[in-house]
Amino acid sequence: MIKIVPDPPSADDLYKTVMTAFGTCDAGHGPLFSVCGGINAEDALVHASLSLRCARETTYQICISETDANTGLLWSTLHSIEMAKALVDAVIDGIEAKEKARAAKAKS
Repeated sequence: MIKIVPDPPSADDLYKTVMTAFGTCDAGHGPLFSVCGGINAEDALVHASLSLRCARETTYQICISETDANTGLLWSTLHSIEMAKALVDAVIDGIEAKEKARAAKAKS
């Protein structure tokens, strides 16, 4: 009998993040934060989506605000966007690392 539905991919076949640092402040030391390596790509993308939503909402508040509190909102926006970018970059780097490992394994 032929299976109609293929087996789901194993946990080893799923893409994962690689450690990606972010949050440099040009104070003579390394980055303050990092995305952890080994996180499931789907989970990382969910967090990236939430971070981008926060950035959008923060930006909206800046647009409708008439106070001088905008400086803090701008820094919040910057940090949210930086987090989202780091998550997305970590997913991309994880995919590339997995593909390189597969190519190296196929050669041997």
